[in-house]
Amino acid sequence: MELFRYVGERIRQLRSNYGGGAGISQESLANALKMAANTVSRWETGTYRPSLEDLEKLSRFFGVTILEFFPKDNNPPESRVAALLRAASDLPDSDVEELQKYAEFRRARAQVGRQSGRKKAGRPRGGEG
Repeated sequence: MELFRYVGERIRQLRSNYGGGAGISQESLANALKMAANTVSRWETGTYRPSLEDLEKLSRFFGVTILEFFPKDNNPPESRVAALLRAASDLPDSDVEELQKYAEFRRARAQVGRQSGRKKAGRPRGGEG
């Protein structure tokens, strides 16, 4: 599903389930957020794309994290960290330390690559240098 359709669907779901399932009208939500009455409708249909500021206002109104508006697969930092923690949960401490060192190495290599303008740090290939 396209991202902004997903966001619109999440807004609709949260609005429809607001107040223990009683729901809130699009107009009432727009009024609460101090926006034009048709803005919520246009978000839900994907006609308008809410800004991050809009999503923050919505998350505060509904009492949810801003990440609620994004598909779980589009949250790579959390999902990658969670996957690493699950994979490492039964490993011995020495293996976990080795994974930590490897992650720090990869992070440092990426930082060096960004600073030098190259993708990878290290000696040039082909016997040069």
